[in-house]
Amino acid sequence: MRVSTSKLQQMAIYTTLLTGAGCGTMYYLLQKNFSRSDYHRLALEQLKANQTAMDSLGAPPLKVHNIHLSDRHNRVEPYTAEIKIPVTGSKDGGYLYTSSVRDPQTLGWNLTQAVLQLREGQRIDLLTFTPPPNKTEGLETGNWSS
Repeated sequence: MRVSTSKLQQMAIYTTLLTGAGCGTMYYLLQKNFSRSDYHRLALEQLKANQTAMDSLGAPPLKVHNIHLSDRHNRVEPYTAEIKIPVTGSKDGGYLYTSSVRDPQTLGWNLTQAVLQLREGQRIDLLTFTPPPNKTEGLETGNWSS
């Protein structure tokens, strides 16, 4: 039985379209799973809570981009997760490098590292708290009457 060339071409086109649609759907579902995960959510909450980092980005508005699935910095295992989240604001952009561990008892995720690396080279550790400068520092208070 002979098959015409045009039928083979049609079959190749349909197969290509179906494969492309399947790959696109899989990519979308993987990105959706990453963005809904606790380790992703915890990292972004930590970023949004750090006013220095948000000011450096020029956020709000904060734009969180899709994770590069082929990047070697992105690894998720049953009890550890290391991801590199691309973020941008109106002034600058960069990557939020995060590391999380899963508590075997509660199965909840705990953020162990969150560092914002800006394109300009500045690194901001989001987990170290630096208190605001003391407002009275440098003032001479010895002559004040109580």
